[in-house]
Amino acid sequence: MATKSTGSAGEVWLRPPGRAAREAPLSRDRIVAAAVALLDEEGAARLTMRRLAERLGTGSTTLYWHVKTKDDVLDLALDAIFEGVEIPDGPDWRAGVTALIGGWRAVLLAHPWSAALLGRPMLGPNVLARSEFLYAALVRAGVTGPALTAAAYGLSNFVIGSALMQATWTAGAEQDTRRAAREHVRAQRDRYPVLAAHGPQAGAADWDTAFTLGLTWLLDGVQAGATGTPGSGGRGPEPS
Repeated sequence: MATKSTGSAGEVWLRPPGRAAREAPLSRDRIVAAAVALLDEEGAARLTMRRLAERLGTGSTTLYWHVKTKDDVLDLALDAIFEGVEIPDGPDWRAGVTALIGGWRAVLLAHPWSAALLGRPMLGPNVLARSEFLYAALVRAGVTGPALTAAAYGLSNFVIGSALMQATWTAGAEQDTRRAAREHVRAQRDRYPVLAAHGPQAGAADWDTAFTLGLTWLLDGVQAGATGTPGSGGRGPEPS
């Protein structure tokens, strides 16, 4: 049974393409590629169906053979960029998760508009394949039940949040913003002594180091929770 169109985010994955879309001269792949390029250059706020059609040298009506709304375009573009996240190979669950999350971060930073949109339903094949890998790797580590969802959410939210913060913080006049933030906190060091001495405004941000350390802490916690013994290589609990 065909899904009734409501124009909502994520619906594009639940709606099969009609015959008209398959026979139209403009392909969905071309639309998505143009949308990603436009998003990279100008951000999500500037994306409209009219501007996308102009970029493709066609009319808006032609787009509607393939996509019904701007939400369709955003969903397709988000899934398309995740094709650039390589799915790791090998038996080491921790190395695989580290590589996957690192690749995820690289893609989000290469497309700064993307992190802010990841609250949408993510049902495209590229995202689902990588989510499947993440869950499977955690299961191999011995994570089960509610802890599995918690671990996957924790890792996903960490990479999304860190990429969003970096993309936002480094946009525009980074040095001026950082200097103003540092002076603001230092001026109130009596109220915020620890932040003034150790917080992110205390010195230059090293995004790569902070991300690597944060991911290490998270994976140490996942490993310890799964095995009951930190540093045991990600094996599940020994049978009694």
